Amino acid sequence: MPEKTPQRKIEKVGVIGAGTMGGGISMNFATAGIPVSILEREQAALDRGLAVVRKNYQRSADKGRFPQDEVELRMGMLTGTLSMGAFADCDLIIEAVFEDMDVKKQIFRELDRVAKPGAILATNTSALNIDEIASVTNRPEDVIGLHFFSPANVMKLLEIVRADKTADDVIATSMALAKTINKVATLVGVCPGFVGNRILFARQIQAHKLLMQGATPWEIDAAINAFGFRMGPYQMSDLAGLDIGWKKGATTDNPIRDALCELDRRGQKTGAGFYDYDENNRPVPSTVTAEIITRITGKEGGSGPDAATIVATCIHPMIDEGLKILEEGKAQRASDIDIVWLNGYGWPADKGGPMLFGDMVGAEAVLATMERLAADDPSVAPSDTLRRLAKNGGRFTEVKAG
Repeated sequence: MPEKTPQRKIEKVGVIGAGTMGGGISMNFATAGIPVSILEREQAALDRGLAVVRKNYQRSADKGRFPQDEVELRMGMLTGTLSMGAFADCDLIIEAVFEDMDVKKQIFRELDRVAKPGAILATNTSALNIDEIASVTNRPEDVIGLHFFSPANVMKLLEIVRADKTADDVIATSMALAKTINKVATLVGVCPGFVGNRILFARQIQAHKLLMQGATPWEIDAAINAFGFRMGPYQMSDLAGLDIGWKKGATTDNPIRDALCELDRRGQKTGAGFYDYDENNRPVPSTVTAEIITRITGKEGGSGPDAATIVATCIHPMIDEGLKILEEGKAQRASDIDIVWLNGYGWPADKGGPMLFGDMVGAEAVLATMERLAADDPSVAPSDTLRRLAKNGGRFTEVKAG
């Protein structure tokens, strides 16, 4: 974009949803002194959401992060509402409801009706097609993705997702606003999972295959913990909840998860998931999970590959997925991908992010892993850029959008 791209004034914000994400998003603006209207469908849900926000602010004040009188000042920036009409004078409106395309499209149809001309209409979706969401409005140029990470009042990363018709001044405004609310912003394009979750999906796919080959969840997590992540794939799944995208009786492409959910082992919230949890909520390897995995896979737990192979199998596809994202122009530069993973997913700082780590291990090693994995699954065939780097040399961190 031209350096002097104009920006729109953001003096009042609307947030749809007072749950974990909506409340956290609202806190960012209230803390920055920007008034926020928070919408919920029912008064009880609104009251709960505002009570959680107050509790979060009070906890921070009690820890000395800001004076006690600021709790009321910040809460004074927040106004609850049950009417979409309260957004008529908002300059930015952020939708933060659950991931259902039909629900989001209905919300944006209504926003198109009530929002003033020039208001920015944003979705907090983590993976859905923003072009499809924008298509139900008469102002797709005003629609953008603002993907906050949970907890939204704490996590630094903000993926700003540019849709096909998003106006330049909407992007410039969003990038500047990220600094105002103390976020680290990266500009990305529309694709399933955008940059961060798309790369995460690549790791999850390989972790699941390792389970099917006889590795246990705790072996996989231990290897990823040793690499430097505070949480491995199955620790993360238990924290998020195994029943995301699952309903009772459902059969998915993850039969181990399905079997655990049917036993009401749905993660930390039920006291059991892939792991059992003790009285201090610490994960303990589960004999129930081990038996389910053996029954479904036909392999005894612990018969899978060693830790070094687990790390290569999970991490190298993340590097190559980053290259594919750059080939498709869904990120502008390799460093943007590293910023996403350092600030949003806990990538170990000493390993610099997926693309810098690619330079550490070398393209030939990454290519060897990807060719090994592609022999069983052609859908993970190595990217053309990876083949070029392995053949001709060059650095992952110097790759730019294709």
